[in-house]
Amino acid sequence: MNLLLSLSLLLVVLALLLATAGLLYRGRRNQQANVALQSALDHKKPSAETTDAPRGWWQQRLAELAAIGQHFDGSRIQKALLAPEDRLLLEQVGWNHSNGTAMFLALRIVLALSLPVLGLLLVRPQGSQALIVLLVGFALGILLPKLILRTWAGRLRRKVNEELPLLIDLLRLLQGVGFSIDQSLQMIGEKLHIAIPVLGKELQLANTSYTRGRSREQSLRRLSESFGNDDLRSLIQMVLQVHQHGGAVQEPLKQFGMRLREQRRMKMKEKVGKLSVKMTVVMMLTLLPALMLVLGGPAIISLANAIKGM
Repeated sequence: MNLLLSLSLLLVVLALLLATAGLLYRGRRNQQANVALQSALDHKKPSAETTDAPRGWWQQRLAELAAIGQHFDGSRIQKALLAPEDRLLLEQVGWNHSNGTAMFLALRIVLALSLPVLGLLLVRPQGSQALIVLLVGFALGILLPKLILRTWAGRLRRKVNEELPLLIDLLRLLQGVGFSIDQSLQMIGEKLHIAIPVLGKELQLANTSYTRGRSREQSLRRLSESFGNDDLRSLIQMVLQVHQHGGAVQEPLKQFGMRLREQRRMKMKEKVGKLSVKMTVVMMLTLLPALMLVLGGPAIISLANAIKGM
C-alpha cells in the first residue's frame, strides 16, 4: 500500500514538473514568436530606430508570464481563476488590461504547479503527509498572488485616502488664481503630480484619455469607481458638474475639505479611544504584576525570613 502511494505521488510530481516546464517553454516560444513578428513588421525602419535597449531579467520574466497567460485567454481556467473581485483588484492597481490579466493568471497557474513540487522536495513527507503537502502547496499557489494583489491594492487605497485633502487644496489654489477646472486638472497632472503620486498618476491617465477624444466623465470614471472611496467619488461628481454647467467651485471645495478633515479628526479620536482601552488591558497584564512584585516583594521576603527563624 505504501509502495503504491509512493508511486502515485511520484507520478503526480512528474506530471506537475512536466506541466510547469511545458508552460514555461510555451511562454518562451510565444514570446520569441512575437519578437520575430515585430522584427519582421519593422524591417523597413532604420536600424537606429529599431534597435531597442536590452530588457532586464525582470521584464523578460514578466513577458514570459504574459505569454503563458494569453494562452488561456477565454478558457475555463481563466473564468475559474479570474473572479470579478480579482478584476476589481487588478483595476485598482492598474493591471486590468490584457498583459496584466495574463500575468496574474499565469502566476497563479505556475505557482499552483510548482509549489507542491517544491514542498515535496523540501519537506520530504512520508505516506499520507505527502498528499497534504500537495494540497497545501496547490492552495498556496492559488491564493498567494491574490493575497499579494489585495495587499498592494489596500496600500494604494490608503494612499488615495491620504492624498485626497491635498488634491482638494491644490484645486482650491488653482481655482483661486483663475484657472478653469480643466486647466486645474491638467496642471495637477503635469506639474504638481509629485505631491500626490497616486492621484497624480491617475489624473495623468485621465487627461491623456480626455485629449484623445473621450469625454471628461469617461476619462474620470476609473478615478471615481476603482478605489471605492466615497469622498473621492463625491469630489469627481462635483468636478463633473462644474465642467458641464460652470460656476464657482472654490467655496464648495473649501466646505468639502473642511468636512473631510472633520471626519478624519473624529476617526482619529475614535482610534485613540479604542487604543486607550487596549492599552489598559496591556498595562494590567504587564505593569501590574511588576508593580505588585516591587511593592510586596520586601514584605514577602521579610515574612519568609521570619518563618524560617521560628
